[in-house]
Amino acid sequence: MSNIAGKAYAMNVITPIRWYTTWVNKLIFWAAVKVPGVLSGLITLSLIHYARWVIIGRNNFPHLDPSQPKEELKYDYMLFFSNFNGSWDQYVDSFTFAIPGGLDLFWKWNVRYSKSVAVTPFHDYIRYNQIETIHYYNAYPLAASNDVKSAKNVKSTLIKFEQDTRTVSDDEFLKLYKGLLRGLQHDLGDMYPTPIVTMSANQVERRQKWHQGQLAEVGENHGE
Repeated sequence: MSNIAGKAYAMNVITPIRWYTTWVNKLIFWAAVKVPGVLSGLITLSLIHYARWVIIGRNNFPHLDPSQPKEELKYDYMLFFSNFNGSWDQYVDSFTFAIPGGLDLFWKWNVRYSKSVAVTPFHDYIRYNQIETIHYYNAYPLAASNDVKSAKNVKSTLIKFEQDTRTVSDDEFLKLYKGLLRGLQHDLGDMYPTPIVTMSANQVERRQKWHQGQLAEVGENHGE
């Protein structure tokens, strides 16, 4: 699937919103950023790389060439972008359980929005409005968001350790080194390929491995 890269999934959802209620949605977004705690449930979801909502007015879509006809749109549109780890269902369910009231506020004025609870109508709404990602690049496909956070912590801790131990004795160094390992033990895990998220994604992975094997075999034959 083109919207899966390693352990990460790219979601793009575009939903129509009545133009005369767009200002209400923008006010809600502003309040969500300014008022502490509104998005606390979302921030605690470690599987999320990022999530962003953007509203585009019906008269604000870009025109790339003078010959491009101007759209006659009835609605403004709200774009939701997010990258996350895990399966589609896990992510949407996590959103529902973490900030159900927030989701209802964000999508309240969108056409035919069904509320985040019950889950099945919300799933159907997201699926219907989701746009397939045509190309998705992930620089660290085997790294989940927690892996990246751990790597950053290991790096900063090692830099500080190196600076703090330049002039210490061997015995003191050993003591500090053991403390370093104890402190980093939860950040030193191995990264493995993602488990099967969907059968289609698994088939893509199998075809890629087969293709790589064929290329390696051709290379060996030419080497002979």
